[in-house]
Amino acid sequence: MSIREIGYGDQSINKKMKDYINLFHSMVSEIHFWDDLSKSDKLKKISIFFLSDFQNNEELLEYFDLFNSNLSKKTLNSYLKSVSNP
Repeated sequence: MSIREIGYGDQSINKKMKDYINLFHSMVSEIHFWDDLSKSDKLKKISIFFLSDFQNNEELLEYFDLFNSNLSKKTLNSYLKSVSNP
């Protein structure tokens, strides 16, 4: 969703972008060693960034693990060129 659609004006966009970038970098730093974490540790990392009443953390964990597995099986070049290998 666009920041303008949310209702932020010109003066607050820079501040909000700074918040979004900081959140992104904190997520990246938390999942840097994702492959080395146990399932319970992964669930703890996921729960940091989602609401406490979010019920699908297990499904999200499976999704991220599958996504990570798919990324590691293909080269960056295949993603850039949209080449699909079955």
